[in-house]
Amino acid sequence: MTEELHDLRLIVNGATHAVRVPARRLLSDALRHDCGLTGTHVGCEHGVCGACTVLLDGRAVRSCLVFAVSAEGADITTVEGLTRDDGTLGPVQQAFADCHGLQCGFCTPGFLTTITAGLRDNPDPSEEEARDMIAGNLCRCTGYQNIVAAVRRAAELAADEEPA
Repeated sequence: MTEELHDLRLIVNGATHAVRVPARRLLSDALRHDCGLTGTHVGCEHGVCGACTVLLDGRAVRSCLVFAVSAEGADITTVEGLTRDDGTLGPVQQAFADCHGLQCGFCTPGFLTTITAGLRDNPDPSEEEARDMIAGNLCRCTGYQNIVAAVRRAAELAADEEPA
């Protein structure tokens, strides 16, 4: 029996990707295997670890829990889309570099997208609020102290970028 395939247009980081996928294809797999965007990592495949977090219409979602067919027409941002148009690091990325929040890097894409969404909701988080912001993402290197510092640094960098 041949599996039915669906033609989709996924809008990822501002570019349209025409893909042909089975209905059961997860968004994380479509991004990695069909769009060639391997920055999104798949850790637990149960939505627990947060490594696969992407922004779907600006909201942080676990891409391993979303079917690709349900993301058609949505605005998807992966970790690759957090870099500025001129190729320089966005504020969250720069803050991770500044504060040594990268650790081994496997979980980093999920943290970066989670924090990007979190700072939109709370642009000046306290340390406790920063910890709460990242509470749904797991770092097996246990580098949370540096990641919390990166959240606060990213908020500073983003505030400095805002027009007065």
